[in-house]
Amino acid sequence: MPVPLHTTGKASFDDIYDRPDPREYYARMSELDYRIPELAKPFFEQQIREYRASARVATPTVLDIGCSYGVNAALLRFDTGIGELAKHYAAADGDADRDQLVARDRSRLAESDHHSDVRFIGMDAARPALDYAHATGLLHDIVHADLESADPTDEQREVLAGADIVLSTGCIGYVTEKTLLRIATAHPRRRPWMAHFVLRMFDFDPIAEELAALGYRTEQAPGLYAQRRFASADEQQRVLNTLSDKGIDTQGREADGWLYAHLYLSRPGPKGRP
Repeated sequence: MPVPLHTTGKASFDDIYDRPDPREYYARMSELDYRIPELAKPFFEQQIREYRASARVATPTVLDIGCSYGVNAALLRFDTGIGELAKHYAAADGDADRDQLVARDRSRLAESDHHSDVRFIGMDAARPALDYAHATGLLHDIVHADLESADPTDEQREVLAGADIVLSTGCIGYVTEKTLLRIATAHPRRRPWMAHFVLRMFDFDPIAEELAALGYRTEQAPGLYAQRRFASADEQQRVLNTLSDKGIDTQGREADGWLYAHLYLSRPGPKGRP
């Protein structure tokens, strides 16, 4: 069955975000060697350490945009890898219902929470994925919203205003500066730190310019990070065409069958510091 493409040219996996539990999500991602959250994990841990030291906040709050089933929170709190998570869900009884999987994850979290001193908020447009991650306790709070099309509600703004660090591992491109500015300004005075892994097919400069107007300074970290294998030849060709139009060399990278991302770190200036 052909893999549908998003308007960006990337494969669309919308169907697996509407399942009551993450078994199919991890199975599909495992097939594509999805790895960007695991590569991002040490950088996110570094951001948490540095923020805690800089702001002198004992329990920082992390907001994950496009969190789906709480993937980044699971990697950090279970102190595990993406492959092990895939095996964890693949090993679940095929007849197990959602409540049984939730109980299984809650039990695991109670036994091993490596970031018990961090609050995790998840934001996504997929309600079933958010609800699962919240029910397990992986996410302490959730925001079900599309901030590309509308401002957050007062209730959503209150949750977003509590974020100290905002991170993402694949949503930039689906979301733009509209979403990030609405998050950055949720608190009237304080601006959160940000760390975004962005595919090379998407231009982060417009976002960085808008953030700069709020007092942010953005740096592109060294290196490239593999996200996953292409889901189809059609997806690969569409992405190669986009990169070619931007004058980006794909040899040894996307031309060899993988999507690659840069890491952008944005921090507010003195006026936006907590």
